[in-house]
This record gives sequence, structure tokens and C-alpha cells, in this order.
Amino acid sequence: MRRRRRKKTGLLIIFCLLLGAVIVLGAELLGSSKEEEEPGDPHAGQVLVNDGFNDVWITPIEGLEVNDLQKEDFDKQDDKVVYTGEAYDTVLGVDVSEHQWEIDWRQVAENGVRFAYIRSGYRGWSQGGLFEDPWFRTNVVGARDAGLDVGVYFYSQAINVAEAIEEAKYVLEQIEDYEITLPVMYDWEIPENADDARTNGLDPSIIGDCGVAFCETVRSAGYDAGIYFNRKLGYYSFDLSRLKGFHFWLADWETDYPGFYYAGNIWQYTQAGKVPGIEGEVDLNMMFIKRGEPASAPDPSPATQEK
Repeated sequence: MRRRRRKKTGLLIIFCLLLGAVIVLGAELLGSSKEEEEPGDPHAGQVLVNDGFNDVWITPIEGLEVNDLQKEDFDKQDDKVVYTGEAYDTVLGVDVSEHQWEIDWRQVAENGVRFAYIRSGYRGWSQGGLFEDPWFRTNVVGARDAGLDVGVYFYSQAINVAEAIEEAKYVLEQIEDYEITLPVMYDWEIPENADDARTNGLDPSIIGDCGVAFCETVRSAGYDAGIYFNRKLGYYSFDLSRLKGFHFWLADWETDYPGFYYAGNIWQYTQAGKVPGIEGEVDLNMMFIKRGEPASAPDPSPATQEK
């Protein structure tokens, strides 16, 4: 009888040990399952940026250079922003249209401006016609004669790819007789206070398609090309992954430094600048040339040319 009790007792102990092991293993498996079910970081792999209105999360575009400029790299002297960092050389530029009327380009050059972006023309926002800027040719000749590097931009209101290509070809015809040393820029904007604009309600993806079509058409003709945009258009309308290799011109007037997440070539930092030789206000721009790399931009030296 005693042996039988010992045998039953031994079996009971073994059974309890096995049962305990099963319970422990089950608890571990259940815990693991719960961990898998629990959501992780919803913004993993994303970065927080300001789109000009709010802080938003974006997924960085692979292969697109990130902006390495910091707020502490800039200072304000008089009415101009000055770059004080060590990674870039910078040059001062203006962009103009018929709204600046007649310009004394020699005086502009004598006051430190090294490049000019000149509006070649525009598409009407109501009927969609193409028009040359009345001061385009005068400004190109005047700026070149004063020794400035010159680029052109076209104010687009294209509502499809065909119109964007039409605009690009229009610009190419305009500039064929001039020495254009800077990229040709595509400037698509939302017109202000235009309830009957053709572009109202246009799908942002179409704007992006138009930008790509314009730039590719210009590049196929042997010119460099690029896109002008503010933060909102840059983040939400232009598919920048399709614009790798083109130049970015950022309009950002509300910050002390170019706060767009991706690197740009030119920063338009104010629309209320003052430059001797230009009556009234004018847009001021800063071009960045990375030190140690071949410059594809104007020489930043202040040397003037005698004519």
C-alpha cells in the first residue's frame, strides 16, 4: 500500500510540474500576442515639418537631398538677410516683372545684386491666353549688360499637361536669342481674389504633372529647369520625387531661414525688399553654392564689370 501511494504521489508531482509549465508558456504566448496587437509608433520613419500653416508629419522622399541650413546660420543686416554659416557661398538676387517698371540695372549691380530672375510671360487665369511680359526683353538686355547672371520664370495657370508643355515651348521661343545663364523656372500659383479662375478646384496631382512636363520640355531643349513654390505647394502639389535633378526655388517669407525640409538652390526671403535702381518694393533672393563643389551659379565675388 505504501508503494502505491508513493507512485501516485510522484505522478501527481510530475503532473503539476507539467501543468505549471504549460500555464507559463501560455502566458508568455498570450503576452507576445498582445504586444503584437498593440499599435507601435504611428509616425515611425516620418519627420515633423511645418507646412506654412501647421506642423505635419511627412514621409521623407528617398534620394532627395535634405535641407541642412539652420536658423543660427542667418542674420539680418539692415533690410537684407545674410548667411553666416560655413557650408555655402551665397549671392544676392532679385526677381522682377512689369510691376517694377523701368529698372536701372547698372545701379542694381553696383549695390551687390549678382543675379536676376525675369518674368518672361504668363498665362491668363480667366481665359487662359499666353502673354509676354511687357518688360521682358528690356530687362533681359539691361541685366545682362550690367553683368548680372540671368534666369527667366513663367507664371503658369496650366490646367493640364498639354498647356504646361505649350508654356514651356513658348518660353523657349522667347529666350532663343538671349544668353540665359540660370535655370528656367516654372511658377504655378493660386491667383488671389479670383473666383472665376480656371484653376479653381484643380486637383493637386495635375499641378505636379504640369510641373514635371514643363521642366522636362525645357531640359530636352538643352536648358536647366526648376520649380518655384512655397511650402504648401512643395509638400502637397508637386511630387518632388519626380523632380529629382531639377532646381528648387523656395518662396518663404515668414521665417528667418529657409524652413522647407528638402534642399533648395534659391530662397526668396522677402517680397518687400529695397534695392537702389528699382522703384518700390522687389523680391529678394539668396542663392546657395556649396563650398568645395563646382559652382553652377554666379561667381559670388563682388567684382564689377566695366562697360
